[in-house]
Amino acid sequence: MLPLIDLKKQYQRIESRIKEEVIRVLDSGQYVMGPKVQALEERLAQYVGAKHCISCASGTDALFMSLIAKGVGKGDLIITTPFTFFATAEVIALTGAVPVFVDVEKDTFNISIESLKLAIRAIKENDSSIYPLPDKALRENAKLKGIIAVDLFGLPAEYDAINEIAELEGLFVIEDAAQSFGASYRDKKAGSLAEIACTSFFPAKPLGAYGDGGAIFCDDDELAETLRSVRVHGQGSNKYENVRLGVTGRLDAIQAAVLAVKLDIFDDEFENRQRVANYYSNGLKESGFIVPVIPGGCKSAWAQYTIIASNNDVRKQSVDRLNKAKIGNSVYYPIALHDQKAFSYLGYKSLDFPVSIFLSERVFSVPMHPYLEVAEMEQVIEVLQEGN
Repeated sequence: MLPLIDLKKQYQRIESRIKEEVIRVLDSGQYVMGPKVQALEERLAQYVGAKHCISCASGTDALFMSLIAKGVGKGDLIITTPFTFFATAEVIALTGAVPVFVDVEKDTFNISIESLKLAIRAIKENDSSIYPLPDKALRENAKLKGIIAVDLFGLPAEYDAINEIAELEGLFVIEDAAQSFGASYRDKKAGSLAEIACTSFFPAKPLGAYGDGGAIFCDDDELAETLRSVRVHGQGSNKYENVRLGVTGRLDAIQAAVLAVKLDIFDDEFENRQRVANYYSNGLKESGFIVPVIPGGCKSAWAQYTIIASNNDVRKQSVDRLNKAKIGNSVYYPIALHDQKAFSYLGYKSLDFPVSIFLSERVFSVPMHPYLEVAEMEQVIEVLQEGN
């Protein structure tokens, strides 16, 4: 079996160090927050190029805490994309705000700048004929407050344009960098591309823990303090003073210890992800599949290597061949968010976001991790080419 992501090979490389650091945490008796977490936060902030890193319990918590810290709630509209993991829009709804979906680009899978402009204009003019909007009753008297841009599959979105639009409209921007830690956009690291950036340390991510974890990055001192308060039940000057509503969003010290070891080898793994992606792209360029596009000035973290089939039948046949050959694969994301039952109350129609629907019917991902060998990649390419 060739797994989609092989964490066992990575563990074999760092096993002794992981065990050593975990035992140190166990011996210390400090299992939640503490010096291990603080040291990791300092390293992560330096790596990304942000002034502050606020670690937390998951990537979802990172997004949710950020919205809370920005005062998002009922009566607010937040723009994001429908072609992403459910959590991106889920946290918007959990605050009481309304998600406003904007379609993506077919080549990068990231938010379409032209669609973003149209959606903002439609909101300002309260006219869904300009661009599809949530149900009229949901947006009445509601105010557009911010944008969550997603770095899908590890590739940063077009932040120069997004931030410029946001500044003109008085909006905040959150970078959903759950899949893009280590990536770069015009010489800046993912995690430093917007006012707030959120990442995930779920085990399958480019930098993954051995359980859940996440982090928030920002440069604003006051915002960082608010986020630290939100992380622990809205804590004030001491643990029994609560100055706002918050969550239990702390990172465990054991996960911080694991992440610190993995961060030591991260740059090497990142370069190996580039090697794997380049090999796939060269081997599949004549295969009939559309391979990922990386715009100039960008580097992807290659959380996934995702290709586009010519239609849904070709995808199904390809997945069937991969399964038969015992090659790991996955379809991200077969149901676009505006078609999810949980968001039916928004009133969107399936065809409102044609590119997201196009991609949901055609994309699939093949094994991607730093330890893939040439023979394994050749096997993947050969199986994919069989039907074309």
